[in-house]
Amino acid sequence: MDKVREYIDSNMGRFIDELFEVLRIPSISAVTEYAEERQRCAEHLAAAIVKAGADSAEVIPTDGAPLVYAEKIISPKAKTVLVYGHYDVMPPEPMDEWLTEPFEPVIKDGRIWGRGADDDKGQSFMHIKAFEAMCATDTLPCNVKFLLEGEEESGSAQISKFCASHKKMLKADVILVSDTSMLGMDTPSITCGLRGLAGVEVSVHGAAADLHSGIYGGAVHNPAMVLSKMLSQLIDEQGHITIPGFYDDVRELSAAERKALNRVPFCTRRYKASIGVGAVAGEEGYTTLERTGVRPTFEINGMWSGYTGEGSKTIIPAVASAKITMRLVPYQTPDKITKLFTTYFKSLAPRGVKVEVRPTHGGTPYVSPTDMPAYKAAAKAIKATFGKEPVPVYSGGSIGVISCFEQVLGIKSILMGFGLSQDAIHSPNESYGLDQFAKGVHTILLFYKYFAE
Repeated sequence: MDKVREYIDSNMGRFIDELFEVLRIPSISAVTEYAEERQRCAEHLAAAIVKAGADSAEVIPTDGAPLVYAEKIISPKAKTVLVYGHYDVMPPEPMDEWLTEPFEPVIKDGRIWGRGADDDKGQSFMHIKAFEAMCATDTLPCNVKFLLEGEEESGSAQISKFCASHKKMLKADVILVSDTSMLGMDTPSITCGLRGLAGVEVSVHGAAADLHSGIYGGAVHNPAMVLSKMLSQLIDEQGHITIPGFYDDVRELSAAERKALNRVPFCTRRYKASIGVGAVAGEEGYTTLERTGVRPTFEINGMWSGYTGEGSKTIIPAVASAKITMRLVPYQTPDKITKLFTTYFKSLAPRGVKVEVRPTHGGTPYVSPTDMPAYKAAAKAIKATFGKEPVPVYSGGSIGVISCFEQVLGIKSILMGFGLSQDAIHSPNESYGLDQFAKGVHTILLFYKYFAE
């Protein structure tokens, strides 16, 4: 192991330079005009994995963003690790809140600043570099397959289809993922559960076109006001989601399970300070850790209607829209929740308006048992690198394809992420610590060692 560690340390500067090349590609999946950039990013990563030591790599076209598949088979008798990651990133807006250019990465205060620095280019690139180090020093103990997608931030529609038709190609003993976070550098953790997701876009239509607010005001419904009122009825004053049947399938934790979950080190004061809020909020009767890990949620992600440009335009808008996501917990399913939402939401509309509900994307929740050999290997690797036993935690986030891997491929995933709350993923000024990147690379190579053993 000394040999491979020396290789990593002596090449770390180059690793970061090469990561910067990937971060400069604006591979945004939510906006169709960036399709060529996603293609360019996929080709760049495929070449990087081959250069790192893969036997082969290919960019696989889909009906959306291309997939990157690569592999190195050292022996048919060796264990096989399938590494999953995504190269697409969130849009950088609002641009005026960035302190640096989102696609011109820089190093400042010991951190890499730029869109995708953490989520998920930085974390995925750690795997490529750990793989390179093991190949270069002839210490790779497992077969390795890479599967990188370009639509994780938009629902992973294409990779799910690919898994269903390429089960033999993707056969592995475990799927290794770094697209999650840890509690802290001094409190390492492993994500043992992810919430699911049900996403919808809604619209309320009024008149056939925008109306003069003086001539028609007070005589017809204003879709913006109607939508606001409808949305406000979906959560009550106790933070409880009011959709009938929404909680029917929720697995309620026992008193002992809740007590164990809340043993995780957590400081409300630091939590509030880290995200710049004056108070926490949510479903009454639950702690912040429970609200963000094991309870379902309803969130409005965006709203738009009418005139929002400079100056005044006195109209009654013809339409008002919103994007909504609901985080799900075992044993909720996105299809059922979407149907329940649609029925109830439409029932809240007054006569005289038309309501549309368009499902966007979704995924089922996932649980990773802590008694799996792969989990134990990850825990041992983290302890060796960070000097502390990792804490198992439930993440409030969702990675839609993880449940697909289990249901379609029959393979469990280990969610060994190295992000931190201050990384500001999905927000302006995303960053990733140089120490997080370095420790991640070292931990990944130890995972292979312990998993092979």
